[in-house]
Order: sequence, then C-alpha cells, then structure tokens
Amino acid sequence: MQALIVIDVQKDFCPGGALEVPEGDLVVSGITDLMADFDAVILTQDWHPAGHSSFASAHDDRAPYDVIDMPYGPQVLWPDHCIQGSLGAQFHEGLAQDRADLIIRKGYNAAIDSYSAFFENDHETPTGLEGYLRTRGIQKLTMVGLALDFCVNFSAVDAAGLGFDVTVRQDLCRAIDLDGSLDAARAAMKESGVTLV
Repeated sequence: MQALIVIDVQKDFCPGGALEVPEGDLVVSGITDLMADFDAVILTQDWHPAGHSSFASAHDDRAPYDVIDMPYGPQVLWPDHCIQGSLGAQFHEGLAQDRADLIIRKGYNAAIDSYSAFFENDHETPTGLEGYLRTRGIQKLTMVGLALDFCVNFSAVDAAGLGFDVTVRQDLCRAIDLDGSLDAARAAMKESGVTLV
C-alpha cells in the first residue's frame, strides 16, 4: 500500500499569499494528476490560530524571518499566515480535495509550531498520521507540496525516522530557500534515508 502525502498546498503559500513560496502554484496540477496512482491520499493543512507564537507579529521588535529560541528550540518567525478559517488557509482551488482520504491539520497549538505532518516542532507531540497509516497497512510514502525546505523536509525526515519508505518528488515541490535552507534540507533528507527524485 502506498500513500501520497500532499503538504500544505494552500493559498497563503502560493503567489500572492501571505507567505508566498515562489512558483508554489506550479505544482498543483501535477499533484492532482498524480493522486490516481496511489492507494491513499493525505493532505496536510497549516491551521494557525490568530496570534500564533510563530508569527513575528506576536513578538515585540521582531521581524518576519528572525529566529528566536522557543522552549522546543530555534523558531523562524513568519508573517501571519494560514489563520484558521481564513481565505489564505484554504487549499489552492486547483487541488483535488475530493480525492483525499484524510486531512491532517497542524500548527493549531498556539504555543508551538508544527512543520511536520507527523510531529509538532517539539518532535514529541504526534499528529496521529503515523497511526492512521499503520492501521491502513501503508508503508510506502511519496511526498509533494510546499515548502520543500521546511514542511516537506520535516515530514520526510520524521517519516523515515518512523521506518516508512519515503520518496520526495522534487519536481512537485517548491522551496522558500531561506539563507541556504534548501541545501540543508536536501542533506538532512538524504542522511535520513529519504529518496529524492
């Protein structure tokens, strides 16, 4: 059994969105076309409450892309994005949501960010995705979406660490590439045993 994990293909991460990933919209039709090839399709959705602790606006004298220390480690401060119920939090209109077996919402805990589809950024609090995949007998995962160097990377590394067979389709991802984050992410994924194609 194989699953396609579609990471955060949301309006705020596409051109014109609050946290635009360059060319983020260009992966949408290819991802939708790929869905038919898998036994299961899981979508993840960034889903932050207003005033989330990862937003620069929640910290005095801080700007987007500053890095601060949180109890769980370093945290990039982001522009306000993917606020629960907002237009920006919606999936891109070209994404075939009706093909999804499951939607995992993440980042809804105001005190901790959540890049990975499997764990919040403390690397301890699970999202429930692992249990879902195991009960369905799914071992092979292909990951696509936004952004390659953050949420796709963290999801792929965590999945490999949990023993899943993980492939990342780089042609169906786009990256933010913040201060060399793309090269670092590729290295982390390869070191974890993730197959990059």
